[in-house]
Amino acid sequence: MAKFLTQEWLDEGRKLAEGQPERPGATARMQYVVTGGPEGDVQYYWVLENGKLVESSLGELSDAEVTLSQSYDDAVRIQKGELDANAAFMQGRVKVSGNMAKLMSLLPITNSPEYKALQGEILAITEF
Repeated sequence: MAKFLTQEWLDEGRKLAEGQPERPGATARMQYVVTGGPEGDVQYYWVLENGKLVESSLGELSDAEVTLSQSYDDAVRIQKGELDANAAFMQGRVKVSGNMAKLMSLLPITNSPEYKALQGEILAITEF
């Protein structure tokens, strides 16, 4: 089990994501900000290339194309599948800055069967 929002959790998630299908054009540099957690605010980032998660790390990505900010409680609910990420975005619970068109082009991936299965695998190794 890996503690949510730690480097170990990000590393394990990246390993699990290796089996995701290639998705030409699904390339983005994404910064995440999670506020109000038990350890304080946490920043981490993902680098996607053609649908593959090639980098995920704690910290700040200086050239992020999109930044998503959310509360710790909503981040947990999204991770557990209790709150749909797209719905959270539409409800304003996930704040977005940067290239909105880039983010919108990635949203269909989150509804794919492969992504849903990956979400379940990550949940199974996550300690909250």
